[in-house]
Amino acid sequence: MLNRRRALTLGGVAVGSALMSAYSGISGTSEASAMAGMDSPPPTAGPEPKITPFAVRMPVPPTQRPVAVGDGMDVYHQTIRVVDEEMLPGLRTSVYTYGSGFVGPTIRARSGRPVIVRRTNRLPVRTNTHLHGGHVPADSDGHPMALMEPGESRTYCYPNEQPGATLWYHDHAHVLEAEGVYRGLHGFYLLESEDERYLGLPSGCYDIPIMLTDAHFDANGKMIFITDDGGGRKTLLANGRPQPYFPVAARRYRFRLLNGSNMRIFRLNLGGQVMTQIGSDGGLLPEPVEQTEFVLAPAERIEIVIDFARYRRGTKLVLADGDRPVLRFDVQWEEEDYSRVPDTLRPLPRLSDGPTDRQITFTSNLKEHKFFIDGKTYDANRIDAWVERNSTEIWRITNADAAGFQHSMHLHLVQFRVLDRDGAPPWPGESGLKDTVLVPPNTSVRIKIPFDGYRGVYVYHCHMLDHSAFGGMMAQFQVTDYLNESNER
Repeated sequence: MLNRRRALTLGGVAVGSALMSAYSGISGTSEASAMAGMDSPPPTAGPEPKITPFAVRMPVPPTQRPVAVGDGMDVYHQTIRVVDEEMLPGLRTSVYTYGSGFVGPTIRARSGRPVIVRRTNRLPVRTNTHLHGGHVPADSDGHPMALMEPGESRTYCYPNEQPGATLWYHDHAHVLEAEGVYRGLHGFYLLESEDERYLGLPSGCYDIPIMLTDAHFDANGKMIFITDDGGGRKTLLANGRPQPYFPVAARRYRFRLLNGSNMRIFRLNLGGQVMTQIGSDGGLLPEPVEQTEFVLAPAERIEIVIDFARYRRGTKLVLADGDRPVLRFDVQWEEEDYSRVPDTLRPLPRLSDGPTDRQITFTSNLKEHKFFIDGKTYDANRIDAWVERNSTEIWRITNADAAGFQHSMHLHLVQFRVLDRDGAPPWPGESGLKDTVLVPPNTSVRIKIPFDGYRGVYVYHCHMLDHSAFGGMMAQFQVTDYLNESNER
């Protein structure tokens, strides 16, 4: 068990509860202007640069090494800062980063072994960091009001008391997070379980994380951020490069795909070729699922295996979003391959039965540019749902948005199970644990949620981050040891 006092000593600072009671002044302040104006082009900036598909190689995010190892835990330091990077060929782009590039360094952690991350904010704006999919104490969750001022440092404690999974960390500063994530405040956190080693899945340099995003560039390669600019973000990026290629051997690869974009829903295909899904947000599925197309909403992850041994050397396979190329795999050499995909991957934990305790409804008001959960905008001083620790609840999430918007529901702290969609079975690939689920217009999704382990205040929200940039589409739940008449709803 993680000794928190010892962990904070190793991290370099003692951290108390940073939850702020109010948030007036964030939107429209000088820090918002600093972020928005970082790369704002003049009106004469001209059209976007022409992108030649498959002209650059896709990089793999570097794996960060801990600065200290011992006492049963690993310690990392990260500096959040602005850097210039060549994202588009021949052009420099200013990005926010946890490391040295648009996609931050990958932290590879082990289930059951705690990780301590000490972060220092060298940005001109406030920020914080959420471990998306992490089962963590409330004071390390990255609550949107637990802001880090410029120049401030903070220590985050991640116990890693959960199964292996493709997690990620990203900015979660209230109102500012949409632009922060858009400009590069994100990275992979790959939690590896000892059980996976015996499955024989592709590993090492054949286990590749890929972050999929989109962006709007001006003629000089500067990123333009306009809220709800879905139509303007025409450049598709894989690990921060526009429509790149990636050389592969004629063997199996495991790809961990993350939709790190603010608004885009990817519909991924390999030209009709079969891909094998082995994992989702919360780790491995019970058994593999073969599909020719995957729907990936913002913040969702899928793990797939592609067997390039089925193709001759010289074959080029394009991963596309509909009919738009995202990434090309070039089969360039042959290798022996001892990996496999077993018929059974893992059993899922049994969840206790529970009634449908809550109804969650999404709506919007376009005239006021507001998005609502249960008719309310976010209030940091209000608890919207009280839940009992170690209980299991079933939530029905309904998208009643008359404007026809898609919404991507994310709950902090938990991994849940999708029970059904409008009474029909979940989509293929939703049989595992999830922390984010797409809710199309005029549909309902039921999920079963175990609120195990930690007490405290957490949030649930739409992960179409531009919606939260309007300040509205988020709510809070508090996990407590007991419910009474004053807090039962």
